[in-house]
Amino acid sequence: MDIHDAIRTRRTIAKFTDEPVPPEILIDLLSAGIWAPNHHLTEPWRFIIIGPESRRELAGRFAELKANKVPAEDVARRSRVHAEHERKFQSIPVIVAVASACDGDEIRRREDFAATACAVQNIQLAAWAEGIGVKWSTSGLIRDPLAYRLLNIDPAQQEIIGLLFIGYPAEIPVRDRKRPLSEVIRQVP
Repeated sequence: MDIHDAIRTRRTIAKFTDEPVPPEILIDLLSAGIWAPNHHLTEPWRFIIIGPESRRELAGRFAELKANKVPAEDVARRSRVHAEHERKFQSIPVIVAVASACDGDEIRRREDFAATACAVQNIQLAAWAEGIGVKWSTSGLIRDPLAYRLLNIDPAQQEIIGLLFIGYPAEIPVRDRKRPLSEVIRQVP
């Protein structure tokens, strides 16, 4: 796939088929991430492929966080939301946590966060070129102490910036257009 086509056609995928992503393809996708630009060649990205045991625990916590948004007095709805989100999380073919190193001063941390975001975009574009969809989730789970514990991440050393939900698309959203470039560009003397 041409890079311009990948950039223009890539969509965030929320619904996946049951088809598994072969491990060797997953590794190829993640390897695209390490080619992202990064200031001072810090290579701050870390990718954690989440296995079944951790996934079960994270699914429960993900569902709990979603259910907590429902008023406590609506017990039945809260229970439905919990069950729905736990099932949804468990059905995602592959989940990869992406963390960024927390080294140096505030400027370095911002540069490293930006570099890690670039790595995520590389992964998304590489996946799309292979017919694989990705959703970059920044839900409350990425800030939850349980996630750090289960993924064996020291929050003083690394910050989880997202979970990548990866799989073959069951549905591709349609987007009519982006805002015109003329609305977001300007030139200064």
